Amino acid sequence: MADPLSMPGPVAPGSPVTAVAPGWALVAVAILGALVVAAAMLDGALAARAGGGSRGVARPFGEVARLMRQRRRTTVEADSLLWRIGGAGLLVTAALMVTVVPLGEWTIFDLDVGVMWFNAMDVMVWALVWLTGCGAISAHSLVGGYRFLAHGLGYELPLMFALVAPAIAAESLNVGRVAAAQDGLWFAVWMPVAFLVYLLGVAAFSVWGPFAPAIGTDVAGGARAELSGVDRLVFEAGRYALLAAGAAFAIPMFLGGGAGPLLPAWAWVLVKTVVLLAVLVWLRRRLPAFRPDKFMEVGWMVLLPAVLLQDLVVAVIAVWRS
Repeated sequence: MADPLSMPGPVAPGSPVTAVAPGWALVAVAILGALVVAAAMLDGALAARAGGGSRGVARPFGEVARLMRQRRRTTVEADSLLWRIGGAGLLVTAALMVTVVPLGEWTIFDLDVGVMWFNAMDVMVWALVWLTGCGAISAHSLVGGYRFLAHGLGYELPLMFALVAPAIAAESLNVGRVAAAQDGLWFAVWMPVAFLVYLLGVAAFSVWGPFAPAIGTDVAGGARAELSGVDRLVFEAGRYALLAAGAAFAIPMFLGGGAGPLLPAWAWVLVKTVVLLAVLVWLRRRLPAFRPDKFMEVGWMVLLPAVLLQDLVVAVIAVWRS
């Protein structure tokens, strides 16, 4: 295995990827949509297997048909505008996240601060989930919204510093340069703490698995308690889209981008994204739910010191290589 100290270091000035015309954003959205469908089908199959049922792969399509037929309902004092901005905003945020993910040699936005762009989008999810819970003006949904904020207090700083580690090693906040800096050794190999904390953050801002108490049945569905019909469908699609966008962003940050044998770079990005997304979906029912108050302690007392130590190690190696 390659030694991090002997790696070639950051790439030369100039972006290794090419920004394509804005019209290609439609292709990016289509790919994101395909990943959402694939994740929902896999989740349905795993749920059916766990419950002893059958035809789980087709379950998402049945749920879509049911919600499309269901009449929208609303609470008496709901702030409908903010409520629906919260739900629909999750899909928009996921689409904005993938605009800085290089598909091989191409990207929609080749930003010098692409890493910060992704982090800003993930922070937006705080407001959107809370608006979904608050906008209904309902006790259960409001409790769910505040549960999500409590989880956010525990995961956001560790997630931010997990993203710092690859940027330090590449000496750049440009996502394409971060991917190019992994020539010979993926960052996930010698930054395992940052990689695992990042994946935990992806599950958290997707309200997924251990972070599902924000939409838990003990509070009648939490932040989504009053959602119905198309509103609920959009919210659920947004969760899958965030999970897919988070998996896609991990590829250039930790898993070498499009590096790989035989296949073209863009194909490797898609293959790695699908595999990582499948792992995240599979883990949904394998991990216990995190109580928000307990997770805040873990986040601040365990995850944050661990990822800061990881950043320190990466910084020392980066200085040594320079």
